[in-house]
Amino acid sequence: MPVPQLRTVEDLIRHGAALFAQANLWFGHGTDNAFDEAAELVFFSAGLRHEDAPKVYSRELSARHREDVLQLFERRIRERVPVAYLTHRMWFAGHEFYVDERVLVPRSPIAELIEAGFEPWIEADRIRSVVDIGTGSGCIAIAAALALPDAKVDAADISDDALAVTRMNIERHNVADRVRAVRSDVFSALKGRRYDVIVTNPPYVGSEELAGLPEEYHREPRLGLYGGDDGLDIVRTILAEAHDHLEPHGILITEVGNSEDVLVDAFPRVPFTWLEFSRGGGGVFLLTSEQLKQMADSR
Repeated sequence: MPVPQLRTVEDLIRHGAALFAQANLWFGHGTDNAFDEAAELVFFSAGLRHEDAPKVYSRELSARHREDVLQLFERRIRERVPVAYLTHRMWFAGHEFYVDERVLVPRSPIAELIEAGFEPWIEADRIRSVVDIGTGSGCIAIAAALALPDAKVDAADISDDALAVTRMNIERHNVADRVRAVRSDVFSALKGRRYDVIVTNPPYVGSEELAGLPEEYHREPRLGLYGGDDGLDIVRTILAEAHDHLEPHGILITEVGNSEDVLVDAFPRVPFTWLEFSRGGGGVFLLTSEQLKQMADSR
């Protein structure tokens, strides 16, 4: 039953934040602190918009809404499940996406690149075709389509479960005329297709890192995280085949997260450009079509 003194939005947020801090939860799926996690669950349960904070903090919630919030707090603590799996929503590049346990929770810094139309690395007006390898929820592919209204986008993934979520989000954002969900093991189903931009957040977690991840990450699909013993199995395939699928002026953008140092050691002669992000995050590199061609020619 609701705690009697917990009446307002702010009361519940602060109560949830205190519970989460005591429970030693891990925050890394769209938020980085207990207050923001609690706020998302309160706002979701009460049907409030985050844009209206803080003016709604003093609003009193009904007994039913308070009970709903407390049940979500309990699940977050007991199950160690990311908040996005409780609410089935997450924002990426300014857009809301449906998510569940079939896909990773969207959180890539690549969102910043999409919001900028991939400039200054390529002129947005030149982009007519994009492919997102390992699309998961489809957030990167769909956000790219929304940012680039003249572009056609392929959303590729090997997981049928993930593609089912992708298709839900394609319909939700009304981009079915420009975004295509494709079952593909990296480029296997994309033979003969070339793109202005290949963008990918592939599995890149190695065995040692995977074993040490907090419990919340183990609620996500292993297929979307595990990239082989050193984390680079899929990345190696992308580097080997990307040039065959890029236009001459095209670019490859790949997130490898904490595997950045391993990648640099594995490919010491590759001139990776490591991108910086104003909102934080890293481990994302860029290579041009010409650089990938030089890699292929040197093998």
